[in-house]
Amino acid sequence: MKHFINLKDISATDLRKILLDAKKRKLKRKKLNTLDIDKDSPLKGKLLIQMFEKSSLRTRLSFYLAIKQLGGGALTLRPDELHLEKGGESLADTAKVLSTYGNGFMLRTDSDYKLDEFKKYLRIPIINGLSPLSHPTQVLSDIFTVEEIKKKPISKLNICWIGDSNNVLNSLIAASVKFSFSLNIGCPKKYEPKKFMIDWVYKNKKKINIFNDAKKAATNADVIFSDKVVSLNDKVNKTKKIKDFKNFKIDSKLMSVAKKNAIFLHCLPRGSEVSDDVFLGRQSKVWQQALNRIYVQKSILLYCFGKLR
Repeated sequence: MKHFINLKDISATDLRKILLDAKKRKLKRKKLNTLDIDKDSPLKGKLLIQMFEKSSLRTRLSFYLAIKQLGGGALTLRPDELHLEKGGESLADTAKVLSTYGNGFMLRTDSDYKLDEFKKYLRIPIINGLSPLSHPTQVLSDIFTVEEIKKKPISKLNICWIGDSNNVLNSLIAASVKFSFSLNIGCPKKYEPKKFMIDWVYKNKKKINIFNDAKKAATNADVIFSDKVVSLNDKVNKTKKIKDFKNFKIDSKLMSVAKKNAIFLHCLPRGSEVSDDVFLGRQSKVWQQALNRIYVQKSILLYCFGKLR
């Protein structure tokens, strides 16, 4: 049994195996319909229990389809439907019940502490579908998309992030260490990555480049990543934050300093951080990026269930 909580905790070898398996599985589905089961149906009879404490579209849909295509089933829970949310049952007891009924647990949560506590008491694998500190399933899928489009290992590419230092960037930083790629980060001074992330990078004898100038960060990039500057649950002065990022908008002028064949990726939903001409333009690969969540999450499930080939 293996968990999938943070890219920092998973070996580069295992992460690469997940990507290779996802590539093979995607190729084999060319003539299959959305709900058709993979011919080997490796997770036949298995149940994935999902719980969402935060809003979700892509993670919810992609995990549902991932387990279905592998031959298993999914049950989605809301925290307000459980005794856990109302304080009537301990997290430990809830974890034991989940372990009795299901074969895997995917949690999208507002608490990294809760992820760690569930891990302690669960007897089944837990997958982090998003937490305040990390979004590992998103970023591993993004790496798959980059390599699919660019047709080369991400280690040979210049990757750029323009935006806030959030959970997605934390996972992208972790990925830059695991996959050894160059990462430029463009953000205002007070929105730079947390010290614990920078220290972890240096501890692993790697380096990330931080710029308080979007143009410098994006120069010569093969890929430009971004995320919504003001997320739904941001407890900040939203007007002020948007103003702080006014010089970090991704528009055609900024894309022009990247390589001519550079692509734009965004984990969605989008906000004012990207112009329509970029988001809806030829360099944008956001829909392919969203679709690929299914294929990579299938291989993540197989990794957690001990079925990865």
